[in-house]
Formats: sequence, structure tokens, C-alpha cells
Amino acid sequence: MDMDGNLEELMAGYQAGDFAAARCLIHRLSPQLHRFFDAQSRNPADADDLLQEAWLRIHRARHTYQRGKSVLPWIYAIARRVRVDHYRRQVRTTTHEQRWEQVDDEISTSPPDAPPAEDLEALLAPLSESQREVLQMLKVAGMSLEEVARATSCSVGSVKQKVHRAYEKLRHSMSVPELKRSGEVP
Repeated sequence: MDMDGNLEELMAGYQAGDFAAARCLIHRLSPQLHRFFDAQSRNPADADDLLQEAWLRIHRARHTYQRGKSVLPWIYAIARRVRVDHYRRQVRTTTHEQRWEQVDDEISTSPPDAPPAEDLEALLAPLSESQREVLQMLKVAGMSLEEVARATSCSVGSVKQKVHRAYEKLRHSMSVPELKRSGEVP
């Protein structure tokens, strides 16, 4: 199986036991899955662990993929489930208190009047988790509205609504500091 095969062909080969197809699929999708996990995680090591867990689950569930359908929504549905399960596990095992050093570090590194950071994580920080997830699937992974809807178990209308609200929140969060600096907002 060559690296230029489309994802559906690679997945069909993987289901049929072609390990070269599996390697190609992993090689092609791991970078964008890693970005998906990394954007949602505060710890880079978590993204590595989540990626590994996602591929284990994909391997175990490969028989459930329906040939002829788009692979990305199927894979992102599994990846999303891995991330949700990890988050729930993390919440159960960690306390809700932060150490004072962490709070001091966070306050000193992000003063309220500072200009917004250039990186994606800082830009998307004001958004809810579901809004960040939908924007990442649409804009980073390049998925269609229908694919995102299938991956998140939502309707296309719901995805559109989340995206619209995310854009509005981003516009507001990006424009408020400029208005405050110019004196237009009290």
C-alpha cells in the first residue's frame, strides 16, 4: 500500500489485515490527531498518551468502520471519546485546588492588559471546550461540517451554531482590549 492512497483505501486495507496500510494510516493521521490532543491539553506528555490510547482504541474498533464512509469523522469520534474519558479520569483523580505557586505563575505570565498571545491555545482560551473542539476539527483538521457533526454526534445545525458563537466570542475577546486602550469602553 503506498503512502499516497486515500484514507478510505488505507482503512479498508487496515481492516483486511494489511499492516503496511495501518502504518501509512498512522503516519498520515498521527500529526493532526496529536495537534487535536495537544490543543486540548495543558501537558504535552498527555497529548502523547492520548494519541497512543486513540490508536489502541482505533485498532480495537477497526471492524466497526463502514467501508465507503469518510474515515476522519470515525477517527475523530474515537479521539474525542478518548479525550473525554481522559478528562473525566483526571477530574476524578485530581483535587480542585491549585498550588499557590501555580496560581502566582499564571497571574504573572498573563496580566489582564497584555496583548493577546500569538499561539492558537491562547487565542482559543475564551471558548468553551465544545467550541474549541469544533473549530479545531473544521479549521485545523480541515473536516467538513457534516464530518464534524458525525464526529461529535451533533446535527449540522448544532455545529454551525457552535462555530457562529465561537466566532462571535473570538471577535469580542479580540476587540475589547483595543477598545479599552483607545478609551472607548469604560
